[in-house]
Amino acid sequence: MKLVVTIDTEEDHWTGPRPPVYTCENIERIPALQEVFDQFGVEPTYLTSYAVAVDERAASTLKAISDARKCEIGAHCHPWNTPPIAEADTEAAFGLDPLSFRSGRFGYDTTVARNLRRLGFEVDTSITPYVQWMSFHGPDFRTMSPRPFRFSADDAMRECSSGDLVEVPVTIGFLQRDFEMSNRIRQALARWPISKLRLVGILYRLRLVNLAWLSPEVSDSRTMIALARRMMRNGHTILNMTFHSPSLQAGLTPFTRSRDDERRFIQRVRNFLVFARGAGIEPMKLSDVRQLLPRQTLPQVQLSS
Repeated sequence: MKLVVTIDTEEDHWTGPRPPVYTCENIERIPALQEVFDQFGVEPTYLTSYAVAVDERAASTLKAISDARKCEIGAHCHPWNTPPIAEADTEAAFGLDPLSFRSGRFGYDTTVARNLRRLGFEVDTSITPYVQWMSFHGPDFRTMSPRPFRFSADDAMRECSSGDLVEVPVTIGFLQRDFEMSNRIRQALARWPISKLRLVGILYRLRLVNLAWLSPEVSDSRTMIALARRMMRNGHTILNMTFHSPSLQAGLTPFTRSRDDERRFIQRVRNFLVFARGAGIEPMKLSDVRQLLPRQTLPQVQLSS
């Protein structure tokens, strides 16, 4: 099994009113985080927003790690503060063309995929399996699996072995063996008016249907390890841990509100990496997943004369 770590590396203003100027102070916490990754041989993918890429100090911090070949730099689009320009500012900031991408607020569909292909991206990681964002005017991923797949830019949600793009979903799954059955039960109980009974929460507390994220923002170490073990037993070969860089600094996200929360957050990351190393789970960069999913060429059709 392989482990990739994808970090939405973005400005400080994660929620609330949009300011006239975006600050990126949380990026100063990344070198300390990178030291943890270095100890375990992890090359994280910093999916970088426009605000970070054009912030000289933030970009310099990330470029130093990239130049040392200790990470991958990808792109993370926040449409509310990314100018509609054709040139990629990330090339100027980091001296490279990013291959990996994640949509802001997971706003992803076939139109986005077509533009990814046009811009030269090769890997997307915008899909959150078993989760829908329709209440935020976003996509519905409730039927999607956490298994990576190749796809055509003309149909972003369907596997295509000859597709020129690779999707690596965020690792979200169930602690129970049968993911499909657990998902059907969860979705059925979430429909109105049954949802008024709050049966999803009851089943979660009874440990009968437990949806879990491989993310230190919403899962503790024990839950992340349990999810990884379930993924292994179910035959999955890739884990994708994810979180937001502002969660490294107290007060910027709901996940870390104090200095103690900051320490606990890093400890959850460390605890999982200790487990992964002991379990023989090998770290890899996000873009390297392409090598595990070789593109199948379609056979040539001979036309009779």
